[in-house]
Amino acid sequence: MTGATLIRILLALPVLMLAVACTDDGAPPARAETTGANRTAPAGSGFDFYVLALSWSPAYCLVEGDRANRQQCAEDRDLGFVVHGLWPQYETGYPEFCPSREPDRVPSSLGRDYLDIVPTMGLIGHQWRKHGSCSGLSQADYLKTLRAARERVSIPAAFALETLPAEIDALEAEDAFIAANPGMKRDTIAVRCERGYLREIRICMTPSLDYRACPEVDRAGCKIKNLTVPEPD
Repeated sequence: MTGATLIRILLALPVLMLAVACTDDGAPPARAETTGANRTAPAGSGFDFYVLALSWSPAYCLVEGDRANRQQCAEDRDLGFVVHGLWPQYETGYPEFCPSREPDRVPSSLGRDYLDIVPTMGLIGHQWRKHGSCSGLSQADYLKTLRAARERVSIPAAFALETLPAEIDALEAEDAFIAANPGMKRDTIAVRCERGYLREIRICMTPSLDYRACPEVDRAGCKIKNLTVPEPD
C-alpha cells in the first residue's frame, strides 16, 4: 500500500463513520430517553427534592376569611385542589427567597398560561420569589416544571365535586391519592390540616418528578380523623 493510498483511506474514515451512525433515511439515531417520570420538564439544581403543594381551595377561603384572595374565593370560581406551589427542599429544611438573575415579577404574558392550575397572578409571583428562585431554573422553566409536576398527579375520584365526602380521615385522604397514583407511597405524601379542615396535600418528588420519600415532610403531616372537607361555593 502506497503512502498516498493510506492518506486517502484515513481521510475517508469520518465519512464512513457518519454513514454507519445514521439511519436508513440519513438521520442520526435518536438519543436514548432520559430517566425520570417526566422527560420534558427542565431539571432543577441546588436542592434535594420538590414538594408539590395542592391546596383545597374552599378550606383556604374559610380559614383565611377576609385575608383570603378575593379572586380565588369568588363565588363563581368553584375551585377544588389548586397548586399552592412547587417548593425546592433539603432533606432538613428548605431554601427560600434565593438570589436570581430573573426579575421578581412574573410577567402576565408568561404567568397567565398557568392560571388554570394556580388561581391568581399574585400567587404565581409569590411562589416564584419565595420558592422558584431557589430551583436553579428560569421563570419560564420553573413554571413548566410546576405544570409537569401537577400533571404527574391524578386527583382521586373521592374529591370530585359530585362525590365529595363531608368528612375524611387524614390517612384515608392519603390512601385515596396513593391508590390513584402508582408509585406513590405513604412516606411520599402528607396532609396538612387546620381548624379541623383538610387544608392541603403535599407530595414529594425528585427533581425529575418521580415520587420519593421525604421523612421530615411526612412527620409534619397531620393524622387527624374526621377532617371536614368544605364544598366549593
